[in-house]
Amino acid sequence: MGLSLLPSQEPQSALRIDIITGIFIVIFLVYGVMLFNMQIVQGEMFRSKAQNIVKSVIVIPSQRGEIYDRNFRQPLAVNVDSFAITITPAEIERSEIPAIIEKLSGIIGIPKEQIDRKLPPSIYYLYQPVEVASYVPFETVATLAEQADTLPGVAWQSKPIRNYPDDTGSLSHVIGYVGDITREELTMLYNQGYQRNDIIGKAGVERQYDELLRGKNGREIRTVDVRGRRISNEDAKRDAPEAGKNLTLTIDRNIQTLAEKALGERIGAVVVMRPTTGEILAMVSYPWYDPGIFNRSDVNREYDALINDLDKPFLNRAIQSSYPPASTFKIVMTSALLEENLFSTEQKILCAGEFEYGNRKWRCHIRKPGHGWLNLSNAMAQSCDIFYWTVGRDVLGVERIVSYAEEYGLDSLTNIDLPGEISGFIPTPQWKDRRFHERWLGGDTMNMSIGQGFMLVTPMQMANMVAMTVNEGVIYTPHLLKEVRNPHTGSVEKTIEPTVLRRSAISPDTFRAVKRDMRGVIDHGTAQYPLNLRSVQIAGKTGTGEIGLQDQWHSWFAAFAPYETSDPEERIVVSVIVEAVNKWEWWAPYASAIIFQGIFANQTYEEAVRALGFQYLMPVRGRRE
Repeated sequence: MGLSLLPSQEPQSALRIDIITGIFIVIFLVYGVMLFNMQIVQGEMFRSKAQNIVKSVIVIPSQRGEIYDRNFRQPLAVNVDSFAITITPAEIERSEIPAIIEKLSGIIGIPKEQIDRKLPPSIYYLYQPVEVASYVPFETVATLAEQADTLPGVAWQSKPIRNYPDDTGSLSHVIGYVGDITREELTMLYNQGYQRNDIIGKAGVERQYDELLRGKNGREIRTVDVRGRRISNEDAKRDAPEAGKNLTLTIDRNIQTLAEKALGERIGAVVVMRPTTGEILAMVSYPWYDPGIFNRSDVNREYDALINDLDKPFLNRAIQSSYPPASTFKIVMTSALLEENLFSTEQKILCAGEFEYGNRKWRCHIRKPGHGWLNLSNAMAQSCDIFYWTVGRDVLGVERIVSYAEEYGLDSLTNIDLPGEISGFIPTPQWKDRRFHERWLGGDTMNMSIGQGFMLVTPMQMANMVAMTVNEGVIYTPHLLKEVRNPHTGSVEKTIEPTVLRRSAISPDTFRAVKRDMRGVIDHGTAQYPLNLRSVQIAGKTGTGEIGLQDQWHSWFAAFAPYETSDPEERIVVSVIVEAVNKWEWWAPYASAIIFQGIFANQTYEEAVRALGFQYLMPVRGRRE
């Protein structure tokens, strides 16, 4: 018999189901109304609040690494305390901002218009500080502090200034300078971590090794509203900045001073290098500039004056100017003659002072009456143009000359660790045809044979040319960085090892013969005076570069010393160029003599000058008047 519900139980079960259903409906209705209210009615308000609460990142600048000479004793670029001035515009009544800017301008000595450009009315609503002045001295900040009650929204923070010792002088082209990052630089470097208001290297080592020197900025993350107002102090997160690396350069400060004074106020350049490593012991380019101007309030005026200076003080003539090598190129010519073995070293050519070729007279520049009969060694020592004109045109030919010039790297960059280097230039018949639509003539080969015509080299390339001869076929990459050091402990983190830039196929015997001939230049040739020193034996080559004007020539000297030594590490190469715009005095050999004397006799410039008897030659101004 089946089980059935009593009639009284059925209405009770249905009632309970209706109640439960009603409860669920009410809950859904309540949640629906709440969601509608949040998303539709008050949705805009909640979205606005969510957008108004953001994270603000405050950059904490890192300390820039310092730069020292090779002995890590003399600082070449250091940091000095200074301050940056900021304005938080939203903390000032909008109508009072122009008056505050004008008052601040008078205190810190910056034109009001300059501050206006950094603080346009479009950002007056922001609570974020805006930097309006950098490199402000403590005295000025003290004045601001005294008037802080009348300068709402104005604040200051430490921002170290880059300082270069007063005696840096000629090192300005090596060290370079720093400045605020530009919009164009930021666009290119943003992905490398650079930010607005960063300080960045603009030239020299400061630019070349900016990533090592700049360190890593710290940051503080804060919770702020959309206007930059801080909401909470509890959730701030701070990452400390990392100081930049200290750099030790290869520069010997004493040799740099010696080279600087030896060149004097003559437009030109000096390179002193250790050929066995490529270390640059000194690099001078005159005129130079004061890198400290970029820390001054009138930097724009001084910068414009330097830019418009006809003598181009920003130009590093050691690596950014090229000149005809003149008779120093006879080192290459001699190498080619010896290596090709096309011309006996004892075979002689008559120098009668001049000869005719191509409907013109070619006169030997060094000795107008002529040198008489000369073999290769004597031709090098006496720098006889007629000898090299003859062998260049009739024995070697342009193709071989070009080949040996390239062997020495005279058409290539030296890859020195400085920005802006240019290469020299070796002309060819193909180049002349493309450039001038003219064929190469015998006269072009003759000009090239004595380093004239279209050929150009830099003083740094000239030093490398001598270094290859000294090293008997090897050139090491010239470099200025010696060590990277820890900024806190001073410990060496990295040492720069010599790297081979070029190896020559020329035989060592050829280089040894060239060195003997270079010694002949000093022993009984054109540089017998002033370079036959007692303190050290020198080997080198003079050069007198024609520029097409009467009584105006470039003065070259490229040399090495000691000529003979049991310790190749003590050898140095000196390359000097004195431009033709100076008063003609054939100064490059004299400057080199002072440098060699100072180094190997351990003398100052003044002591070396007296030891050589050069007092009567000083001083000479080289700059245009």
